Amino acid sequence: MKLIIKYIKKHKLLFVLNLVGILAFTLTELGIPTIMANMINEGVSSKDFGFIKSQGFMLLMIAVVGGLGSILMSYTSSRIASRMTRDIRLDMFKKSQEFSHSEYNEFGVSSMITRVSGDVYQLQLFTQMLLRMGLNSPIMIVASALIILNTNTTLALVMSLSIPFILLVVFMVGKLSGPLSRKQQSLMDILNRITRENITGVRVIRAFRKDKDETHRFSMTNKEYSEVSKKLFRVMSRAEPMFFFILNVSSLLIAFFASNMIQAGNLEVGTLVAFFEYQFQALFSLLLFSIVFIMYPRAAVSARRISEVLDTVPLIQNPENGIKDSGDVAPSVVFENVDFAYPDSEAKVLTNINLSAKVGDTVAFIGSTGSGKSTLINLMVRFYDVTSGRVLVDGIDVRDYDLYALRDKIGFIPQKALLFSGSISENIRYGKEHALDNEVQDSAYLASADAFIQAKPHKYDEWLSEGGSNVSGGQKQRLSIARALVRRPEIYIFDDSFSALDYKTDALIRKNLKKITKDSITFVVAQRISSIVDSDTIVVMNEGEIVGMGTHLELMKTCPIYIEIAQSQLSEKEMAQYENI
Repeated sequence: MKLIIKYIKKHKLLFVLNLVGILAFTLTELGIPTIMANMINEGVSSKDFGFIKSQGFMLLMIAVVGGLGSILMSYTSSRIASRMTRDIRLDMFKKSQEFSHSEYNEFGVSSMITRVSGDVYQLQLFTQMLLRMGLNSPIMIVASALIILNTNTTLALVMSLSIPFILLVVFMVGKLSGPLSRKQQSLMDILNRITRENITGVRVIRAFRKDKDETHRFSMTNKEYSEVSKKLFRVMSRAEPMFFFILNVSSLLIAFFASNMIQAGNLEVGTLVAFFEYQFQALFSLLLFSIVFIMYPRAAVSARRISEVLDTVPLIQNPENGIKDSGDVAPSVVFENVDFAYPDSEAKVLTNINLSAKVGDTVAFIGSTGSGKSTLINLMVRFYDVTSGRVLVDGIDVRDYDLYALRDKIGFIPQKALLFSGSISENIRYGKEHALDNEVQDSAYLASADAFIQAKPHKYDEWLSEGGSNVSGGQKQRLSIARALVRRPEIYIFDDSFSALDYKTDALIRKNLKKITKDSITFVVAQRISSIVDSDTIVVMNEGEIVGMGTHLELMKTCPIYIEIAQSQLSEKEMAQYENI
């Protein structure tokens, strides 16, 4: 409820109008039975048609007011609920943009999607019910109860016998629906995860002929979700028939006692008709309030899952007064005694890392898979924070920078080339929003992408599908490189960004890069020695430690691990050529 109240407070005027609509609707529902009782008791019994007409006109006016109140109540409740949904989704999206890799790993992509879509929708339904029934029903129950007591105490006592049974039904339904709602949401997370894995991994699934296995896996989870949903709906659907059974039994008892009272002259027919209306309004309002109560456990589960996202404090915090300008200093990067372990692990991934780079330097990292190369550069972009030691950019600890200012200095090309749905030019401008056409084309040329772009029917306006699935892996990498080049940053980071390129294209791009990186620092993570042989410094990583550092020729003489890598990739003739450089 705290979450809902927090967002309803943002729409105070609509909430006040909602209360006005509720009051108008309540006065109408309670006023009509009273007028009808007067028409029967005074107008019909005495055949006073003038009185009947005047009361009928009053009935029409009250009905109009009630209709307007109902429209106002429906409009404001829907408006508040939809705006609340909009605000929550926006806040969740903004929060997700602050998350580090650790938070994404904790929640999972599929669960995040379910929380932003399904959970927020559940909260929207509950809020709409709350504003229409949750606020209206208590007023109607109290007002009807007071009028019933004032009308006939004996009949009121008969009616009150049904209330404990209704409350018992509500309690049992609410108690049973809570655990089922939690399980249903968890299964929806799993369904989303399986669906996402199957869509993104469709080629692998087909290549290994696992279509039937994946269909069976989805079918089993889907069946379990269906069973849980059916149990939940069965529990909730039993409330209404049980309520009407209790209401009908109560009405029979009231009719029995009322008939004796009318025969004895202690009760008028019009009053009995009004009493039945008040009884229905009181008990039906109790049912509506019960429905809100029954919906609450499911909404509470969704609200809890949403709050988990909104209340999560990211491990990577943007400092309040972070440094935005490092001043007029030459670009530099320094790692000082850096150790790193992932937040959910005690084992160190990096140990005692010390290295530095200045303007014009090209620093390459090579080593076996899992040696810590990509982790090392992630510390530079501050996707993670060091466990101990410091990473300095332009002489300033990266933790003291404003995150946007820090990352604005860096052109990052990730290991997995990711493109967005949109035109080719829009994807390249992702690196620099207001880049001119000639800047876009120049960056594409340097990334050796201009040739295949010009071959497209619409050239730079060619539409890329989601994830860039309509271009090849090598083309995606070249567009990713162009996206980083267009911003002309201080620091370039190529995280194994040439792996999908042939040797000729690889060599051409590296040649082009030399033209624009003279005033920058370049970091390259690579698996192929041919991609880094001309680097100023090659850093050899093994099990999170630097085991060699120097030029290609120096490492060929001093670093056994580097020599092993070279021997596995190069022929004896190529080895001899490199040694003679």
